[in-house]
Amino acid sequence: MKSKFSHVLMLLAAIAAFLPVMAVDFVLDSYVRVRERAMLQQSADAVAGRIQATAYDAIASLRRVLADSPSLCTPSFIANVHRQMEQSLYLKQVLVENGDGVQYCDALGKDVKYSPLSRPLSVPNHTETIEVASYGDLRMPALKVTQTFGATRKVSAFVPVLAAERDSLLNGLKPTSMMRVALTDGAEIVTVGDPKAYDERGNTEFVTAESFAGELPIRVTAAVPFAMVRADYGDLDASFTVVAALMCGAFLVIALQHVRRSDLPAFDLERAIAAGELKPYYQPVINLRTGALAGCEVLCRWEKKNGEVVPPGAFIEYAELTGLALPMTVSLMQQVRSDLGDLCRDMPDLKVSINLFEGHFRDGNVVDDVHTIFAGSPISFRQLVFEITERKPLEKMAQAQSVIAGLHALGCRLAMDDAGTGHSNLAYLQTLGVDVVKIDRVFVDMIKPDGSAVPVLDGLISMARDLNTQIVAEGVETEAQALYLRARGVVQAQGYLFAPALKAGAFRDLARALNAPVQAPVPELARVSAA
Repeated sequence: MKSKFSHVLMLLAAIAAFLPVMAVDFVLDSYVRVRERAMLQQSADAVAGRIQATAYDAIASLRRVLADSPSLCTPSFIANVHRQMEQSLYLKQVLVENGDGVQYCDALGKDVKYSPLSRPLSVPNHTETIEVASYGDLRMPALKVTQTFGATRKVSAFVPVLAAERDSLLNGLKPTSMMRVALTDGAEIVTVGDPKAYDERGNTEFVTAESFAGELPIRVTAAVPFAMVRADYGDLDASFTVVAALMCGAFLVIALQHVRRSDLPAFDLERAIAAGELKPYYQPVINLRTGALAGCEVLCRWEKKNGEVVPPGAFIEYAELTGLALPMTVSLMQQVRSDLGDLCRDMPDLKVSINLFEGHFRDGNVVDDVHTIFAGSPISFRQLVFEITERKPLEKMAQAQSVIAGLHALGCRLAMDDAGTGHSNLAYLQTLGVDVVKIDRVFVDMIKPDGSAVPVLDGLISMARDLNTQIVAEGVETEAQALYLRARGVVQAQGYLFAPALKAGAFRDLARALNAPVQAPVPELARVSAA
């Protein structure tokens, strides 16, 4: 067997020696994509940042007016509005109306002429809503930021989406570029450039970038045809080819020597993903107070055709290094939709946790993948929890925050996996807007059978509680651990005390058994046999 693989690898090495010349176009294409995408991303981030600044200025101005005004439409209220308009660079109008749109008063003492262009959307972690509207003679659409006042009144602030001309959005980009600002529900706000070519692109490749305006449900998309930007790099082809030819000879010798010493078989994870051999297993999460099933964590197992089951530790790191973690996660989410759709529809409070890796936060397409897979499915976005699994640290924090804002905008929640260990920086609990803290089993294992205090674990629990985040304990294997955690207010836990990771059918059966209506009192601590 070893000889067979050696011959195969020697042949592959000989072929690979000529790849530098063959790969000139591929390398140059990749370089162009990365460079042009970075330029587009910079422009999209700048536009998103300006929109965020404008909207947050309106929110702050509106809050100051309401804080200083005990009642509406009084002289002091109007004076407070005028003061904020003088101090703000963007605030154009403040309007008081009721739910039917009847206007009571405004900052300028005249009827406010505006037309809604979208439905109101909530802003995560804010009480205000935003919608897009045409306002007066503004050429740019306006954001209408609204706060309720009492039972029947609404107070709204109007600011332009962008305090700039439309054409200025393309400053610094190629003439054939397109930029679109839209709400996350698809409602278009403003588009410049040639959107028709992008919308009807078919097989035409575009370089694209996407950015979110902080926590606001506003997405900025920039795109340019790849062929147009690739043409600007034609003079590099010759120099790349010369360098690649020089590399071929040296690489042939080195590669063949390496292959002769190598005993490693081919690693066929990519084929396994395409063949559907990567399967989701479901680790139950139990409510320690009621014994009911609170949800599950989706774990990955490689089920080979010969019946062998490969644990994740043998291939997850390889998947991350090669980028295969991205299609692997897409495949798992598609299977989760099929496996748990009916169960999640029948149990709307059930939570499904899915692991994300550092590459997901650099790639940024995970938000669209989640929307594409779960939109319209029986599994609602609010039932999804995405766990930040950090085998490597998050380097591009701005991109990570953009991805997290996109997931939050859909209604999903974020969990910090293995909190307090490895690269899981506790500062991320605030900077990334984490909703759930998962306490690693290394801390749970510190619990002694006699129930003596574990200061490190108690500190983690206290910190999570102070940050108003939900807590899930991992690796619970003894009743003493479960009782200790429950006594300190930890409601949810997972581990072999309750059940191992289960296949879809077994998990569905367990879920319906644990969450079925019961006639007898629930035992003090429900324990599900690992069998």
